[in-house]
Amino acid sequence: MKVIIVGVGRVGSCLANLLDREGHQVTVVDRDALALQRRLAPDFSGTKLVGNAMDQDVLERAEIRRADVLLTITEGDNRNIMIAQIAKVVFGVPKVMARIVDPLRAQAYRELGIDSIDQTTLVSEHMRRVVLGETACEFAGQREE
Repeated sequence: MKVIIVGVGRVGSCLANLLDREGHQVTVVDRDALALQRRLAPDFSGTKLVGNAMDQDVLERAEIRRADVLLTITEGDNRNIMIAQIAKVVFGVPKVMARIVDPLRAQAYRELGIDSIDQTTLVSEHMRRVVLGETACEFAGQREE
């Protein structure tokens, strides 16, 4: 599977390294050349691109027209939604997902047809379960017995 990951912070680099080790064709894009050097594993075999992913030329260099998936995991919700929209609308990437920090934006993303991961709600819910002693397998009100 050809995956483009925009944003090589802690989450983006971890995901890039995991997918690369699983044998996927991974391309990472970040504005910070040092992040590409520091955060990716020494054995990362994917493609590294320095640039602003809101620039369509950068996405073309990432071979976005061949991508099966684009994941945008930058620090900014606004950047993530813009990049996700470009990938989905302009380039027709089949699967586009964006990380968001502000849970109030999740509905707007859904209305645009963009899947999102709301890290604030995910972490909060996980911590609540741990504090209450609920099983880690509980999901959507169903509890592992």
